[in-house]
Amino acid sequence: MSLPPSPSCSAVPMTAVQKMLARASSLAHVTPGEVVYPVPELVIIHDGFVETAYRELHALGYGSVIDPQKVVFVTDHEVAYGSQRAVERGRNIRAIARAWNVGALYDAGRGGHGHIFPIEAGLIRPGMFLFCYDMHCTNFGAAGALAMAAGTEVTSVLATGSLWTTVPQTLRIDLQGALSGGAHPRDVGFLLAQGFSDGRWGVQYDYRVVEFGGPGLASLDLAARVALCNSITEMGVANVLFDGDPPGIDVNSAPDFRSDANAPYEARISFDLSAVKPQVALPGGPDRAELLSRVAGQPIDHATIGACGSGMYEDFAAAAQVLKGRKIADHVRMFVVPGTAATANRLADDGLAQVFVDAGAMLLPPGCGPCAGGMMAPLGPGEVSVATAATNHAGRFGAHDGEIYLASPVTVAASAVAGCLADPRELEPLAASGVSQ
Repeated sequence: MSLPPSPSCSAVPMTAVQKMLARASSLAHVTPGEVVYPVPELVIIHDGFVETAYRELHALGYGSVIDPQKVVFVTDHEVAYGSQRAVERGRNIRAIARAWNVGALYDAGRGGHGHIFPIEAGLIRPGMFLFCYDMHCTNFGAAGALAMAAGTEVTSVLATGSLWTTVPQTLRIDLQGALSGGAHPRDVGFLLAQGFSDGRWGVQYDYRVVEFGGPGLASLDLAARVALCNSITEMGVANVLFDGDPPGIDVNSAPDFRSDANAPYEARISFDLSAVKPQVALPGGPDRAELLSRVAGQPIDHATIGACGSGMYEDFAAAAQVLKGRKIADHVRMFVVPGTAATANRLADDGLAQVFVDAGAMLLPPGCGPCAGGMMAPLGPGEVSVATAATNHAGRFGAHDGEIYLASPVTVAASAVAGCLADPRELEPLAASGVSQ
């Protein structure tokens, strides 16, 4: 049973982001544009920056961090060490975790993707505020939390316990209807990113919080909400939040994380989910949305499902239903990257991992996979990939002259079978494929 929204600590209506930043800053009320110094409940840093943070603070004379038990290190970028440098990095991260006495180290094989497993493990709670190094921490908005990407300034958080933060404006997107006809939340993300980029709604989106609400939100489970966070994050929004209670997450003891009914949104947009058709994002950015039907037939060499865009169990379950009883094309390398160790175990227990193996796909350890600069399963020069990755800018998977199309898990699975970009509805009936009807 969910608690009703608690009264605002101020008589002035606030959006969800205002409430969470006000609470973290020990203030009764904050307004967009105001600079505050919020204190996080957690600070999460991935393996690509731990050494740098340690060197910078050591050079400034810091032998420790201000609140080490709040600090979480995550190894998710280079999980299967592919070089001696990677081995050295892992050893250094473990030594730094001991030296700083950090609250938790989720080493290789222990947790998974740092933007996914903290939700699954219950580290992320509705209403909480945290700082992270990486921008895709906006995934935590699916669980009702506000995670701000500090980037390299996360060292300031480690040293002082906070970081100056400008309270962002909020854009409200009211979802109508429900997805159908093979459409997936990633398709919605591509279309929204395109709409922001081309000025379709005449709104500013840079450093704005995008809040999803409306009757259509009820049709989206937690995995769908995580997928919806990803593509618009790449456009430069400050964060992504959702109105109401996150599915499957206990909110009984949560502080207020919902916008007031008369919250001061900067703008409101209505978006019809039922009108969405399967999309891909053309190479160059998630905002380059194009109807899948217009690019079907484009040959591919490489396919991957996973990363923080589509690394939840439900993403793999849908893809496995497309692949079941089928083989991927002989010329295609397909990689499956579970978002978490728990998801990898569940896929094995449910027999879905075997479906991927039988189809000819390769299972990688939980983490970022190829999306981390191609440190694992890279794309070769001149090759073409279709992936559920966070972004598809040149060089994202390694080769700078490779091309990456972004798509939903079911489209990636169908394309791996066809050997070219393909619509999953053309492989088998929707009722058998598990794609929404």
